[in-house]
This record gives sequence, C-alpha cells and structure tokens, in this order.
Amino acid sequence: MSSELPCYTIINNSSLSEPPNEQQLKHDIEHGDIKVKISTLKKIIQLVLNGERLPGLLMPIIRFILLSNDHQIKKLLLVFWEVWPKSSPDGKLLPEMILVCDAYRKDLQHPNEFIRGSTLRFLCKLKEPEILEPLMPTIRACLEHRHAYVRRNAVLAIYTIYKNFDYLIPDAPELVHTYLQGEQDASCKRNAFMMLIHVDRERALEYLSTCVDQVNDFNEILQLVIVELVYKVCHANPTERSRFIRCIYNLLNSSSPAVRYEAAGTLVTLSSTPTAVKAAAQCYIELIVKESDNNVKLIVLDRLATLKTNPAHEKILQDLVMDLMRVLSAPDVEVRKKTLGLALELITSKTVEEVVLVLKKEVASSSNASESEMGGVSGYRQCLVRTLHACSVKFTTVAPAVVPLLMEFLTDNDEATAEDVLIFIREAVQRYSQLKPTIVGKLLEIFPHIKLINIHRSSLWILGEYCTSLEDISRVIVEIRTSMGEIPIVESEQRKAAGENPEGKEGMLCPAPFLAFVAAGTYATQSAFTSVPVKKEEKIPPLRAYLLDGNFFIASALASMLTKLCARYLQLAPDPQSQNAFCAEAMLMIASVLHLGKSGIPKKPITEDDVERLCVCLRALADKSKVLGQVFGEQSREALVHMLAVMEEDGKKEKAAETAVSVHADSLITFLQLSSGSEEIGENKFEMSLLQATGAGGQKEERKITSKLNKVIQLTGFSDPVYAEAYVNMNQYDIVLDVLVVNQTSDTLQGLTLELATLGDLRLVEKPVPCTVGPHDFVNIKASIKVSSTENGIIFGNIVYDIVGSTADRNCVVLNNIHVDIMDYIQPASCTDTEFRRMWAEFEWENKITVNTNIVELNEYLEQLVKSTNMKCLTPKEVGVSVMDMDDVTSYGAFCSTDCCLALTGECGFLAANLYAKSIFGEDALANLSIEKPVGAPEEPVQGHIRIRAKTQGMALSLGDKINLSQKNKTWIAIVTLNISVENGEGLLHHHPCHVHFPGPTHAKCNLVTRVLHEVLCIMA
Repeated sequence: MSSELPCYTIINNSSLSEPPNEQQLKHDIEHGDIKVKISTLKKIIQLVLNGERLPGLLMPIIRFILLSNDHQIKKLLLVFWEVWPKSSPDGKLLPEMILVCDAYRKDLQHPNEFIRGSTLRFLCKLKEPEILEPLMPTIRACLEHRHAYVRRNAVLAIYTIYKNFDYLIPDAPELVHTYLQGEQDASCKRNAFMMLIHVDRERALEYLSTCVDQVNDFNEILQLVIVELVYKVCHANPTERSRFIRCIYNLLNSSSPAVRYEAAGTLVTLSSTPTAVKAAAQCYIELIVKESDNNVKLIVLDRLATLKTNPAHEKILQDLVMDLMRVLSAPDVEVRKKTLGLALELITSKTVEEVVLVLKKEVASSSNASESEMGGVSGYRQCLVRTLHACSVKFTTVAPAVVPLLMEFLTDNDEATAEDVLIFIREAVQRYSQLKPTIVGKLLEIFPHIKLINIHRSSLWILGEYCTSLEDISRVIVEIRTSMGEIPIVESEQRKAAGENPEGKEGMLCPAPFLAFVAAGTYATQSAFTSVPVKKEEKIPPLRAYLLDGNFFIASALASMLTKLCARYLQLAPDPQSQNAFCAEAMLMIASVLHLGKSGIPKKPITEDDVERLCVCLRALADKSKVLGQVFGEQSREALVHMLAVMEEDGKKEKAAETAVSVHADSLITFLQLSSGSEEIGENKFEMSLLQATGAGGQKEERKITSKLNKVIQLTGFSDPVYAEAYVNMNQYDIVLDVLVVNQTSDTLQGLTLELATLGDLRLVEKPVPCTVGPHDFVNIKASIKVSSTENGIIFGNIVYDIVGSTADRNCVVLNNIHVDIMDYIQPASCTDTEFRRMWAEFEWENKITVNTNIVELNEYLEQLVKSTNMKCLTPKEVGVSVMDMDDVTSYGAFCSTDCCLALTGECGFLAANLYAKSIFGEDALANLSIEKPVGAPEEPVQGHIRIRAKTQGMALSLGDKINLSQKNKTWIAIVTLNISVENGEGLLHHHPCHVHFPGPTHAKCNLVTRVLHEVLCIMA
C-alpha cells in the first residue's frame, strides 16, 4: 500500500458559534428533512476536518443519508467519505464500510452520468483495497458507457488503482490499450494515453506508431501528451530520436500555441542540428508575433534568449534577426524593449543596415505619438536610441545615417532620451572624425531650439571641445550672444525694471471715461482714448532665462567653453587685434554673468564654486599663457578618451564572461547527490519545470542537498513534549514552511494544530489542518505564506494539542520566531548615473545610518557592505581624470559620470560610492556610502554615514536594519603565532608554527592582548 496520505479537501468554517454536540447531530440526521440533513452533513464534515471523533454518527449516516437520491447530498457524501476514518485503531477496515461499498457500487450503475463520473473520481482518492476490490467489475463496465465524462473518469480510476494496487487489476495496461484504439473522444484518449505513458511505455509507443501521421488532427490536450512521451522516450533512449523526430516537426504546425511552444522546446532539446534549431526559432518568433498575451510574449522571448546562449545556435538565430524585428509591432513596451536587447546581440554586418532602417522607422513613428502615449513611448524611444548607439559603435558604417536622425531628439521635452542622444553624439564625434563637421553643424542649427537646461549645458561642452575652425568658432559666438541677449545683463535688466522703452514703441490706446454737461441740463458720460504704456511680454533667450532663474552651473560650462574657444582662436587667428577683440568679448560675457550672480536680480544667488570657476576662466583669458591650451584643450579630451576606453574594456570583459566555457573537457564527473539537478547532462526538463513551479526547484545553490540544511530552523527545544523544526523554502512571492512535528511523549496527541501569525507585509494563505499524532510518532505540516513587498517580516506562533483521555485544558508550546530576511528578495542590479540621480531625487524615504564598525580600511568596509546588503557597487575601480581637469569634465552635466569622477583604487583618506539593487517585486533601492579615516589616527575604525533611499518606507528601514546588524557582527581577531618544538625518533627537533586566535571587540584591545601574550611567552622561554 502506498504511504502517501490522501489530499483532503479543505473547507473553511466561518461560524463563530459553539459546535453542536453529537446527540443533536444524530437527532437531525434521523428526523430532519432534506435541508436539515444537508446542513447537518456540512457541520459533521467541518468537525471531522477539525480533528473531532464522532463514532456514534457512522451508522445513522449510513441508514438515513447514504441511500438518499438528492444530488447535493451525494456530493457532500463524497467529501464526507473522503475525510472520515475508515479503519479502526488496529488498522483493520471498519465492518460498516461493506455497506458503503455496496452503496457506491449502485452509484457506479446509476443512470445519471454525473453521479457515475463523480463516484469514479472519488474512488481515485481511496487507499483501502478492501473497498475497491468488490467494485472492480463495475469500474471496468464504465469504460463502455455512452457518455465521455464517465469513460474518462473510469480511465483515471483504473490508472490510480493500478498504480497503488496493481494486483486488483493486473491487465490494466492491455485493457486501456484496447480501449484507446477504439475511443474517439479527445479527453478520454488523453487520459488513456497518459496512463500508458506512465505504466506501459511500450504500448504507448506502439499506439503512437500507428497514428503518427494523424497527429496534427488530434486535439490539443492529446498533442501535449504526445510531446511529453516523445521527449521522455528520446531522453531515456537517444536511439529512438530518428523514429519520432518527424512527429515533433509535424506538431510545430499545430493550431494550438501551447503545443507549438512545447514542441519547439522539445525539438531543440532532442536535436541540435541547424535545421531543427531554425525551425524551433521560427516557431518561437511566430508565437510572439501572433500571440496577444504579453506574458506569453515575454516567456517565449526568454526561451529565445536561452537558445542564443549556445554559440552554435547563435549563428542560426543571426539569420532570423529580421523576422525577430517584426515583434516591434507589439503594443507592450516591455516586449519591445526585450526584443531590442535580443536583436542587438544578433546583429551582424550582413543585417545591420536592414535593422537600422527598421529602427529608424520606429524612431520616426515614436516621435509622432500623442501626449497620452508619451509615458510609455518615452522609455521605448530611449531604448531605441541606445540600440542605435550600440549599432553605430559596433558597426561604424551605419553611424553617418543614424547621427542626423537622432539629433532631432535634442529639441524634445523628453530629458532622458535627449541625454542618451548626447552621450551617443559625444562618443560619435570622438570616434568618427569624418562625422565631426556634420555633428557640429547640426548642433549649431538646433542649439536655439533646445528646451532643457541639461541638454544646453552638455551641448556647450561639445561645441567648445570640437569647434576647431575659425568659421565654427565664429558661429558658436554668434549663437551664444543671441542666447544671452543684451549685454551687460545687469544694466539691461535694471532698465527693464525701471520701465524704459528703448525701442520707442507706443502703448495701447485705452478709453478714459469722464462726465460732461449737455444742453438739456443733465450730465452724460463721455469717453476719450488715451495712450497708456503697456509692457509687451518679451520672450527671454534661453541662456539668459537660465541665469535669471539662478541656474549658474550652466555659467561654469559657458565659461569653460569660451576659454577653450579663445585658446583655439589664439592659435588659428594671426592678427593680434582680432585676438584681443575675441578675448575681450569672451571676458565681457563671463564678467557680465559674474556681475549678474552677485547683483541680487536672479531668483537664487550664484554659488562660491561657480564664482571661483568664472574667476579662474577670466584670469586664464587675461594671462593668455601656453598652459591655457593644454589644460582646457588637451587634458579634458584625454579624460574623455580614457573614459571611453574603460567603458569599452568593461564591455569586452562582460562579453568574455558570457562566452566563457562553463564545462571543460577535463572537468570532474558530477554526481546527482552532490550537485544541483541542472548540472547533470540530459536533465529532464519536464521534471525540472514541475519542481520550479511548485517551489521545490529554487536556484542552483538551493537545490543542493547540503544547502537545504541551512534552511532548517529549530522551533522548539529538545526537552519540550513536542519537538518542531521548519524547513523554510523561499519561492519568489511565496514562503513554504515544511514543519516537522515530533511527539516525544507516550500519549496520543489529538487535534494538534500549528497556529501561525505574521508581522510585516506577510499574509498566511491557509490555516494548517489539525492532525492526530501517535506516541513517539511524527507528522509533517505545511503552511504557505504570501509575500507582497520587500520588507523584513517575522513569523511566530505556537502548537496546541489535546492529550487523549485527559480532562485538562489544551496544551500549548510556544515556537521560536522565524525571521524573513529582506536579502532573499533583493538582487544586485545596474543603472546609469542619470537614472540613479533621477531615482535619488524622486524617492521620498531616506534612512541615514551612522557607520559603527571596527574595520579600519575603506575598501574593506565597502566590500563588507556590498556582501551584507546584496547590492551592486556602481562606482568603478578605474579612474581616468586628474585633479587638474576634474572640474572641466564635471561642467558638461549630463556627461558627469562616476566612470570619470569616482574611483576605488589607490590610497586616500575618504571614499564615496553609490550602490544599487532591485527587488523581485520591481522595487529599487539606492545607497550612498561616504566614509573617511580619522585624521591622525590611521589605526582607528572608519567613520561616516550611509544614506539609503527607497520608494517604500519598509524597504529603506529593512535595509538599514540589515546594515546595522552586519556592523554588530564584526569582531576583531588577535592572532598569536607559537613555535612548538617536537623531537622525532632520530633525536632531531622540528619546529611547527601554531596560530592561536583571540576574538576581541575592538582593534586596540586585540593589539593589547597580542602584546601581553608575547611578553608572557618571552618570560616562559
């Protein structure tokens, strides 16, 4: 007999009243009408599920309810006999069950097909062969019933009975095979074929061989079973592949999307030939294009991405990249973004021009989107820009066709897209010298139409860096003067404030009413038009508007650009008079901005940093030294070149890591018990997908047998009457607790219930079912908990039970708390500096934590923080900017990146780094670390703060708690080395070094312990 317990149907009892006694229930059964009997039977089922024992009700139910013809009572009886104990305490079948068996034999012959089919489904749950044996002839006869509902449930009943008690129906495979050959209903054929797959695979293959050409005409549910059979057969016996591979090819043309999806996955698993891979990839692409569900599109795109990881398959997918571009017609933005990412990795020199044409059409269509669609189109347009950027970097021939189109986005109000375009332009103008005249000319053309300050500031940097001819420099100066308006700014603004009209325009004529005396001797009102001066609303030039609003950071970029242009003009223009005039005009503009910042006219005053920057530029223009050209003209360009080189090197490292060989020819053999299931060759994808769907698969590390022990939490003590421990299985949005409860007493524990409660954003899905545990017996209880956000949580509760024969109150054992760690839901992620700054400004919850640690090294503390929080450090370890030109690179705003301005290498007294992570719920977590070494005390621990920002309060607080906990767990270790001399058999002394570890709370105390021990050892020597 199978040891598997039946899976009972759980019914919620919402009644808050006292449960009825056994006598009252018996009276209602014997004397009540149909409605009373139905209500009473429901109460009895609920009491039995709660662990109550009602032995006196068995015969009344058999006498007064079992023979009822009411359909609702028959449904309830199926549930009742499912949960009612059918054996006595000694394990023997109750004699009353003979009457029950006879009643169900009659139900199996009932003229109503629903009653027959429901009874057959009920028999699948029975584990008592004594009840099933008399019913076998009737179950066989149900295979010939006229209704398909009865026949398919009869097949399920035969399959379950044969699996559990094969001696009751030893000829079941032959019987079902004969039945399958004559069956016409799809659901019946599916159940019969599924049974043959599991109990007699040879007969299933024999049937498939006879109808392999008609597979396309089968129903969807039967085709899915055929795909599973072919995979299992070919997985177990690879020589059978040639026999059934044609069947899988035929199923790629099925009318069911599910069948095509499974057939494509099976085909790729069974065959790696180019024809098979191409057919499967085409099937996936057709599914994505034709399927309307966005979730299905994303899942199939993931399968294509997995297919691409194989180098042999990647070459085949590269020929299908244009077919993949058809997916861009999908309305969902996430689907289009993932498609662009996949297509970018498959582009080759043969297909790049066609792909770029498609992308250009998408860019043009996205620019015509309405205002209501801009929310989703903005992110898609940004992704298009990045894809075109990557194509231009990877294939330089397409850059001339891409750059002019993308530069049109600089005049949009979408700042994120415009910044990505500027990053692309910056790289293009540096890498492709032939495009420099085109880019500079186009940028000068659209410069007056730019609407965003960040884009203006970055454009100033590009123009100042790459305008190298006298004509371009003159055009830039004209555009700057136009954008700044009348100079000096302060005097012109004061004249406007005083109401002067320099243009001499008259005001508007307005009627002025007055009273006049008329001939009739009365007064009348007359009007006369008078000229009243009215201020005409004047459009302020963009740069002037920024300065009047107090945004003087752009003034620093303007001053740097003018200084660069002057240095370049001094080298190109031979006439000293024109040189002096050019420098004087540049100094006038800088001095005018400086005067405006200190005049009090702007909404916000100029900062000291910007004042210092402007003064440095003025001094450099006044001196006209040769160092001027080197500092402003060369070192800034060198910093950009180095930064691009570092970015290119990082890209190559990531590419090499993706294409690295995972298993070498001389690798050791892996054993199933010592490795995760996915590491074995030829894994069964059906079994692995089932494990992952039920939460038992998990990650690779979690599927190892040894790592499962780390998830076991002891809930009670060894001396408690009930010992309990839980295996905590984290499965994304669910937590499954598998609690082992051991009865350590000699009594039978009745109604043992695991009562759980939660703190935090956790919710108990269902209440565990009460159970009875015998003396020194054990039971496994499972509980599911739903997680809805990234936040630390606590699961607590107790175990309550009654002792059989005892009249005392219920016993209670309090359980230890189970802490749900936020780290199980946080994953390292990457983002650009622009996105980091945007999220830092948007997120409203901040948690500031003071560094309290014993670590004295800055980088060591950063590594410990990254390890404890599972966040990714966005600050690189390379640096490409010297102190002299740091301000110049910073001045171009959108290009100010941690790639340039921060680094982790070298020795320094302070460290600043940005960290980022993303939860499985899509929540972002940002952190900024600012620490330093104490001045004059290099051996003291580091000091500083950690600022955490998140969109939700719970995530910010939980991350802060995790950091504080990790800081408390850090201790110092004092290591003392002892030399022990040992004499061997030949009289020679051998010295063996021995290390003794002494933990201490601080670094100073560990040093003190070390010195004292050394002195003691010296005295002993």
